[in-house]
Amino acid sequence: MQEAAQATLSTPVLLLIAATAIAALLVLIIRLRLHPFFALVIVSLCTALGTGIPVPRLLPTLLDAFGSTLGSVALLIGFGAVLGRVVAVTGGARVLADTLIARFGRARAPLGLAIACLLFGFPIFLDAAFVVMLPIIYSLARELRVSLLVLGMAAAGAFLVMHALVPPHPGPVAAAVFLNADVGLVLLVALLVGLPTWYVMGYRLAHFVSARQPFQEVPDLMGDDRSAAVTDPPAFAVVLFVLLLPLALIFMHTGLATLIKTDVLSENNTLLQILLLVGETPIAMLISTCVAIYLLLMRGQASGGLERASNVIDNALSPVCSIILITGAGGMFGGVLIASGIGDALAGSLKDVGLPLLVAAYVIAAALRIAQGSATVAGTTAASIMAGAVAGADIDAIQTAAIVVAIGAGAIGYSHVNDSGFWLVSRFLGVDTATMLKSWTVISTGISLMAFGLCWGLYVLA
Repeated sequence: MQEAAQATLSTPVLLLIAATAIAALLVLIIRLRLHPFFALVIVSLCTALGTGIPVPRLLPTLLDAFGSTLGSVALLIGFGAVLGRVVAVTGGARVLADTLIARFGRARAPLGLAIACLLFGFPIFLDAAFVVMLPIIYSLARELRVSLLVLGMAAAGAFLVMHALVPPHPGPVAAAVFLNADVGLVLLVALLVGLPTWYVMGYRLAHFVSARQPFQEVPDLMGDDRSAAVTDPPAFAVVLFVLLLPLALIFMHTGLATLIKTDVLSENNTLLQILLLVGETPIAMLISTCVAIYLLLMRGQASGGLERASNVIDNALSPVCSIILITGAGGMFGGVLIASGIGDALAGSLKDVGLPLLVAAYVIAAALRIAQGSATVAGTTAASIMAGAVAGADIDAIQTAAIVVAIGAGAIGYSHVNDSGFWLVSRFLGVDTATMLKSWTVISTGISLMAFGLCWGLYVLA
């Protein structure tokens, strides 16, 4: 499929088609106000035709990319939306927001939220963590009477840093494997680079750029916790348990999988396989949502608990159908750019430029990210391209770890309309595309550049 496209089109032509497709998408959505779902599908189809993907493979290419994206995010969005609405309508989100305000004060509550997101994002992917934290973000924005964008972007900035740089997230782990880097050293370098990057770019820059955008009201995706008085709100410990349960289950999965890979544990164990299944993100979210429904909605109800739970689930799922479709279409667009050979052509041309090792690793990862949208694809592809050069270079273990983290920095930056995460955050915050480009894209770019600069400093000093 990729070979067919590349056999007839040169690298400059492929890159021109990609740039034209992105420009057309922005015009359709921002200027012509076409719904993002239709715009993404139309531009994906035209890009596939323009890059020479054979007609018999055209629809399978579109549907495979669409389906694979939905397979990874639809369950997360669905379960996360239900979990969030349960926490919101029972007063749990308000309890957590009030606790944050009481502990940090009204002025520093956004910082408390960002720190919580930084810790919460350690073992959980950005999309799952963001959806789980939404009820708290919504409630805190209402209570503090601040723009949702300010709190949403501060939270997203923390998740971006953790997702991009820190093992056990898949990008840095895969890059470490390709480059034969010590994962412990990668974690150390990632923390040395990631913590200051989070505070300066993920929190301070996020607050700066978001505060300069139009005031963003809280959408009614998860219900308004102020719309009706909650006479018996849940205890803080119960709400915290409900939100930390998916974190614990996913973290358990990550730890067990790491022990299996390092041959500390054998995978030929039935109980271990069950625990791994329970810790898979969709299953962990399903279990956590069911627990939340029981503890917050049904426990103590003499009758009508199931009916009330069904009503809450219906009200939670209806508003997120559009988000699921738009996110899937964003993945479709990115998948077409991958299948067309645009990413491979760009990486191949950059490999021969002759840049310093760490700079080349970052530039290739960043270029792949800009071209096709997926941070994981960008990071793993860049690491595979750089593996031979790194293996033959006279560098120490810390420098190798710095290259791994630099690849992660390049792979997470410059997020725009070909990134499914861009659309997920945009729709849940109710933010238009132009504002996302002025906030989310700027923040991801700032995180990428600062992390790269710190990696370069460590690389030179090592």
